[in-house]
Amino acid sequence: MKAPEQIEIDRKTVTLHWPDGSTRRIAHRVLRQLCPCAECKRSRLDGAQSAVPDDIAVLELRPAGYGVQLLFSDKHERGIFPWALLQQLPTAS
Repeated sequence: MKAPEQIEIDRKTVTLHWPDGSTRRIAHRVLRQLCPCAECKRSRLDGAQSAVPDDIAVLELRPAGYGVQLLFSDKHERGIFPWALLQQLPTAS
């Protein structure tokens, strides 16, 4: 899986520009709700409802080889989002 050629962060979305010319905009809230870290996965598997505020924001992107680690405004930063996962997430309207 190739990395995006460019990643942009605005107030509400992360936009990924892929090498094939496609673009995917993903809402910060969706990214936080679907965090792939072990703690968040366990919580979802246990049926817990994610209490993610509407105003959650991605503050920083950290390259992680096969994906990217995101730092959110609630200080959560454990999950590494693989490129393949980011290509499958729902786009922001």
